[in-house]
Amino acid sequence: MTAVIGGPGAAAAVQPSDLQVAGKRRNRRRVTGVWLGRIAVAVIVIGGWQWFTDAGWVDKFFFGQPSAVWDSLVKLFTKGTAFGSIWENLWVTVREAFGGFLLGTLAGVVIGILLGSNRYLSAVTGPYIRIVNSIPRIILGSIFIVAFGLGMFPKILLAAVLVFFIVFFNAFQGVREVDQNLIANVRVLGASPLQVARHVTIPSAMSWIIASLHTAFGFAIVGALVAEVLGAQRGIGLIISQAQGTFDPDTVFACMVIIAVVTLGAEFLISLLEHSLLKWRPPSRSEAPAI
Repeated sequence: MTAVIGGPGAAAAVQPSDLQVAGKRRNRRRVTGVWLGRIAVAVIVIGGWQWFTDAGWVDKFFFGQPSAVWDSLVKLFTKGTAFGSIWENLWVTVREAFGGFLLGTLAGVVIGILLGSNRYLSAVTGPYIRIVNSIPRIILGSIFIVAFGLGMFPKILLAAVLVFFIVFFNAFQGVREVDQNLIANVRVLGASPLQVARHVTIPSAMSWIIASLHTAFGFAIVGALVAEVLGAQRGIGLIISQAQGTFDPDTVFACMVIIAVVTLGAEFLISLLEHSLLKWRPPSRSEAPAI
């Protein structure tokens, strides 16, 4: 099939391959423009930060500066910390965050689907869920550490609590958004409640659940770090707490950079999982393209 363009007497046939080449060229230009914009933002922010601290407009004693943050990163990875190597501390924090992420996600999906499918249970437990959700997380972290000590378990619990409510509310709402006519038709055909959940409810709510995971892992990291700041024997949060006590903002920012890299890596893996599980879903214009 060819496309004809131009006015009368000046028709030109455009082959599909030509349109594909032009589309790829536009896409490359768009991707290049996006990356140039990202680099420009980083240069402006980091360069401006360094300039302002060098000029004395911003006090580097309180806000650090990029060159000192880099030196702190090099020191962390070459000389380690008072609590062991940076790799050992990072591995502790990552295990706590991933453990809380998996536990909170599993509980949030199961309970969200269960309560979203049963209006009686949701009405009974709704007030209690809102009460627990209203408790400041730092208080829960203190309770967990007092009850379970300074090991990994209270950090995993706090991370799981933060993740749970994000996943739970998305799973709950995703189930409530399922077409009730579709569920009724499936039940008329003789499907059991388990079959309805497996073939209709869960696939329909999967978009909501996967969308919540992008935010949930960041909260898992936050939960692990907060619990480590409250009390720990190892971890990035402990390093941050020590740096705060010695007025060392450069090490604090260096730890933030390390955590940001870990979070971006997890975000990439979650995006791969999303594309794998939701291949059937047509692309949405509201979704930002992965670049």
